Order: sequence, then C-alpha cells, then structure tokens
Amino acid sequence: MNKKIIAIIPAKSVSKRIPKKNIKNLAGKPMIAYIIETALKVKLLDRVIVSTESKEIASIAKKYGAEVPFLRPKKLTRDEVPVLSVLQHVLKELEKRENYIPDYVLLLYPTSPLLKSERIEQAINIALEKNSDSVISGTYDKGHYWIEVEGGYQRFYPLKQVNSQSQTPLFKENGAIYLTKTEILKRQYVADKTDILIMEEDENIDVDYPEDFKRVEEIILKRKH
Repeated sequence: MNKKIIAIIPAKSVSKRIPKKNIKNLAGKPMIAYIIETALKVKLLDRVIVSTESKEIASIAKKYGAEVPFLRPKKLTRDEVPVLSVLQHVLKELEKRENYIPDYVLLLYPTSPLLKSERIEQAINIALEKNSDSVISGTYDKGHYWIEVEGGYQRFYPLKQVNSQSQTPLFKENGAIYLTKTEILKRQYVADKTDILIMEEDENIDVDYPEDFKRVEEIILKRKH
C-alpha cells in the first residue's frame, strides 16, 4: 500500500467577501497556516504543496512548512476557472520539472482551519483499504427539499412525505476533504463513484463570509483558553 499522496492547497490572493482572506490574521496567525500545519501532521502524505500566484502567500506558506515549487499563472486565478484546472496545472508542472507523478491528490482549502489531521488520515485509509477512486468528506442530511417550478414549488426530495426515521439520508459535501486518484484528475476532480467520510455537522466550517471568519476565530480562541 505504498502510495504517493500529495496535498494541494489552492490559495489565490484576491478574495471579494473577505480581503486577503487566505492570509488574514486568524487568532494570531494567517488562516492558511492552520491547514498547512494540519496537513504536515499527516504521515501518509508525501508532500504538501500550495498553489498560488502570489509571492506574499508563497512566502507565508513556506514559512509554515509547505512547498511552493512554482507560482500559478495569473490566468488560473480568475473566478470562472475551476479548481480542476488548478490541480491539473500542479500535476503537469511536477511531472515536467521533476518527473514526479503521485498516485492520489488530496485537495484541501485554506478555508477549513478547523479540520483535524485525524480526519485526513481516516480519508486516506479508506482510499487505501478500498482502492477508492475518490474519498470526500461531508455530513448526512435528512432535510426535506422543494424546487421552484412555474407557479410555485414542488417536492424534490424525498418524493413522498415520510417520517425522518424512514427516510434515506442524502450525503452533503462539507468542503473539507477531496481525495482523488491522479488518473481521474485528467477529467474531473471527484470520481463519479466515490467513498465518503462522515463528519459532524459543525466539525468543519468553510470560511466564505465575514461571519464565518468571526465564528471560527471565536472557536479557536475558546480552544486556546
């Protein structure tokens, strides 16, 4: 089971909702530092690489122990650019510059500062045990959903009203862990059929809005005290 697994952390400099979000001071250090330090604790990871176009972010990432072997082209920082293109760029450059091809790529985000290394290890172990094409993290969701149609809304899921104990739960991604075989990344960043890692509802908070940042900071400060 000797697989080469790398973590790639995409971190561009521009953020509209929270200026310089990825390196904004979060309870005493840049937010990106948390996910870098978490990834570095995972012994099953071969490398931890940050993909960025910013020399400032690169410098901070290196300070906290990540690799930034090259900068990302600015054309890959536009809002419409999918994360798959960013991952493919890293893989292409690693193969071209170092003849290095990993077996799996673990996509992690700076916006998951609460993620624990134990969860990453669990995801990797699932992949190794099951030879998974992908492993993603999330939560069970027993919500009842409606979709807008002409003239109002109609039931979307479940199609028939049932008691919660009889309902088959959906799985909802929480944005924390995306682990995928490199060969799959040639066409998509999560395989059509994937294995899952169930996490608690509040175990990961994806920092997207200022209120998310404030909530996460309060949690970190509370843990420190």
